[in-house]
Amino acid sequence: MDVPTKVKQYIEENDRLVKLLGVKIEEVRKGYAKVSLKVEEKHMNAAGVCQGGVIFTLADLAFALASNSHGKVALALEMSISYLKAVPLGEKLTAEAREEYLGKRTATYIITVFTEKGEKAAILKGTAFRFVDRDFPPE
Repeated sequence: MDVPTKVKQYIEENDRLVKLLGVKIEEVRKGYAKVSLKVEEKHMNAAGVCQGGVIFTLADLAFALASNSHGKVALALEMSISYLKAVPLGEKLTAEAREEYLGKRTATYIITVFTEKGEKAAILKGTAFRFVDRDFPPE
């Protein structure tokens, strides 16, 4: 089994938020990840739209998968988000993380969250710190 597949399987089995939010991990390859969820009642805020934290968390999961896909532990140093569109109940959201830079100790990713119609709901930039001496997933 290749490293991205091992990372996908490990996160699916061990990340509690993936299960709690109902996230589907659709694809993981080196430097790239795609995840999705269907916006349910539990994801809604008091204003009647998807909670911004849910959108951020979906993007963060794509970021985590993409940044760990090289087989070394990677943890977020920073992330910023721009919310572009309110997301209603029942919408399917997809987050895609793409690697823009891969260095020995840091890596940078652009994460885009799309609606099922292909509209951009949010754009994020994340920088990860890479532990060159720690393998992921752990043995």
